[in-house]
Amino acid sequence: MVNAIRTTFLLAVLTGLFMAIGFVIGGRGGMMLALLMALMMNMFSFWNSDKIVLRMQNAKAISFQQSPDLHEMVARLSQNAGIPSPQIYLIESDQPNAFATGRNPENAAVAVSTGLIKRLSYDEIEGVVAHELAHIRSRDTLTMTITATLAGAISMLAQFGLFFGARNSNSPIGPIGSILMVIVAPIAALLVQMAVSRVREYEADRDGAEITGNPEALARALDKIANHAKQISNVYARRSPGMAHMYIINPLAGKRGDNWFSTHPNVKNRVAALMEMAKEQQLSQNESWPRSRHNAAQQTGHAQSAPRSAGWRVPKTARDQRDNNDTSKGPWG
Repeated sequence: MVNAIRTTFLLAVLTGLFMAIGFVIGGRGGMMLALLMALMMNMFSFWNSDKIVLRMQNAKAISFQQSPDLHEMVARLSQNAGIPSPQIYLIESDQPNAFATGRNPENAAVAVSTGLIKRLSYDEIEGVVAHELAHIRSRDTLTMTITATLAGAISMLAQFGLFFGARNSNSPIGPIGSILMVIVAPIAALLVQMAVSRVREYEADRDGAEITGNPEALARALDKIANHAKQISNVYARRSPGMAHMYIINPLAGKRGDNWFSTHPNVKNRVAALMEMAKEQQLSQNESWPRSRHNAAQQTGHAQSAPRSAGWRVPKTARDQRDNNDTSKGPWG
C-alpha cells in the first residue's frame, strides 16, 4: 500500500513537471495544452505499451513448438502467481536479460534474451521469469511504461522550450528562468523515473522469490546477469535507452557513464535482501513443506536444476531458420 501511494505521488510529480514546462513556454494556455498532451500520451501508452516496447527491443514471439520447456515453465509459474500465462518473446541478444510489458495481466508479455537461456541454469531462469511475472501481477509494467513515456515527453518538450520559451521575453518566469526550467526539468524527470523503478524492483524481487520458493536462485541470476551486462552490449537497449529501466538488470551497464543515473537498485543490495530471505526460508523449512519442487529435490539430494540446465537450449529464430534449412534437429537446435 505504501509503495502504491509512493508510485502515484511520483507519477503526479512527472505530470506536474510536464505542465510546468508547458507554462514556461506558453503560460496557462501552454500548461493546459501540456496536460492534454500528457493525457493523450498516457492513453496511447495504455493501449499500445506492449507492442511499442517489444518492437523497439526487436522481440519475436515464440511458439510452444519452438520452446516447450520455456512455455511449461511460464505456465507453471503463472499458476503459482495467480495470473494468466503471458505471451513469451525472444530477444536475439547475447547479453542475459529479460523484461515484462503489457497494460494488465490479461494482456501481458515476458521477453527473455537468447543469452539468458544460454548462460543461466534452469532454476535461475525460473527466478528471472518469476520476477517478471511479479511485475505483471502488480501492474508495474503499465506504471513503468507510463513513467518512461512521461519522462521522454518532458525531455522532448524541454528541448522545444529551449528554442521558443527561452527566447520569449514574455515568458512568465523570464528568459533566464525558462532556460533553468528546461535544463532542470529533464533531470528531475529522470530522478523520478529512477525512484519509481527502484521501488518496484525490490518488491518484484521479493514477490518473485515467493512465487518460486527459491530466493537463492534469483540472487544467483541477478549476480550473473549484472556481471555479463558489464561485458556484453545489448544493441536494442542502446537504441532505445529510455526503455532500459524495464529490464531486470540495467542493460546499459557496460559503458562509462551509464551508471551515473541508473534506474536499477544496486545489485549487491538486491542479492543481500534475497539471501536474507533465503535464510529465513531455510529456518522455516523444517516445519513446512518447501513450495518449490527444486528446493524439495535439493533437500533429498536429487536436484533437477543441473540436468535440466545441461539440456536447456535456445529456441531457433527466423534468422537461424534462414541460415540452416535442416529441421531434423527439431526446434531447439
